[in-house]
Amino acid sequence: MLEGVDALDAYVSRFLAHLGVLVVLPPLVLVVVLPRDWISGLVLLVTAPVIPLFMILLGLGAEKLNRRQWLRLLRLSGRLLDGLQRLTTLRLLNAGDREAERLAEAAEDYRKSTMAVLRVAFLSTLALEFFATVGIALVAVLIGFRLLDGALGFEAAFFVLLLAPEFYAPLRQLGLDYHARMEALAAAERILDLHAEPPGPAGEERPVLGADITIECESVSFAWEPDRPALRDFSLRLVPGEIVALVGPSGAGKSTLLSLLLGLLRPQSGRVLANGHDLATLDPAHWLGHVAVVPQRPHMFEGSVLDNIRLADPDAGLDRVRAAAGLAAADGFIAALPRGYDTALGEHGETLSGGQVQRLALARAFLKEKAGVLLLDEGTAGLDRGTEASVADAIRRLAAGRATLIVTHRLATVRLADRVVFLEEGRIVEQGPRAALEADDGRFARLLSDAGLAP
Repeated sequence: MLEGVDALDAYVSRFLAHLGVLVVLPPLVLVVVLPRDWISGLVLLVTAPVIPLFMILLGLGAEKLNRRQWLRLLRLSGRLLDGLQRLTTLRLLNAGDREAERLAEAAEDYRKSTMAVLRVAFLSTLALEFFATVGIALVAVLIGFRLLDGALGFEAAFFVLLLAPEFYAPLRQLGLDYHARMEALAAAERILDLHAEPPGPAGEERPVLGADITIECESVSFAWEPDRPALRDFSLRLVPGEIVALVGPSGAGKSTLLSLLLGLLRPQSGRVLANGHDLATLDPAHWLGHVAVVPQRPHMFEGSVLDNIRLADPDAGLDRVRAAAGLAAADGFIAALPRGYDTALGEHGETLSGGQVQRLALARAFLKEKAGVLLLDEGTAGLDRGTEASVADAIRRLAAGRATLIVTHRLATVRLADRVVFLEEGRIVEQGPRAALEADDGRFARLLSDAGLAP
């Protein structure tokens, strides 16, 4: 995309600008030359179309090469990004050298493609310069013969000779810029595809929802592909003060439901209501202001601990941030950092442990005091038992008075829930109070038993 934007710049600033000059200048030269020397004007008129004709003929082959070159650039960029993002895995598997070889092969393939395009570009430039030079030479030769015969005056001959190069100049320049046009067309394909995507209509309503928010999913269905439904006729009610745990196998539709509740996706049928208001009609920023989210892998941005917690409320003072961190059981370890809340974390928070990052994410959620909805995705995943217990206590405090949904694969987290919903293939196959489902001989009880967590 970024390379494509750079290519479009040359197309707009050079090719289109010189195309405008081409439309104006050669006809103007012809209008001036024809009354003074119709033979030279006729030569200019006949030879002028030859340059664009060859430009188009050569361009047909070059355009295919350009498209192929951009496809190879996409593959090379994707392979490089993939390798960099998974560098740790490659090192651990001792696969760095193999990946480097594959990257070198992709780079060599791109180099060959680039050279093929440049060969065609240089060939087209040579051909255009040749025909323009031949045209000027032909005008000069005819003028010379007629000067010798006395059939043409010196003033008219000199005037035409001065204008002949100016007549061909826009044609030559457009030929030089034609490569920029082909490159831009090939590069713009992905940009135009993205631009053609119709944006989803955003809601504009900003109703007063209050602190107590009830969420209702009414016969919600959503499919990523026609033959791959993520949710099918799904109905669920979340009320303030109740913690609901959503469990089920991978691919059951849990992450899709989270995106629907956040308003990032819209149901293809059915509705998601917040205090009776359809999320599809709400202003997304207004709705997200009422939702506190703790993702599975919270991201820490480059900056201080204070900056990262205040992402939830940029206007929050230090006292409120400390109070939120205290509720999230994070104040203790933050105070032990070299500069406390002013300690720089670095991108991704690599100086912190997984449990510390999770508690900072909880502190962000605590800072959104007016949020009536709490959504957690694997809130205790990857934590040791001691850290898991402190995070679980923080989640209980955070969920107080809020409509809370915990999406989890980690069955130990289910102990926090008042109600359990078992999701499978996009449908609710079992739900009820946690204690009742544990005592029953249903799917949830068997899942607990298989994991060694049966009461």
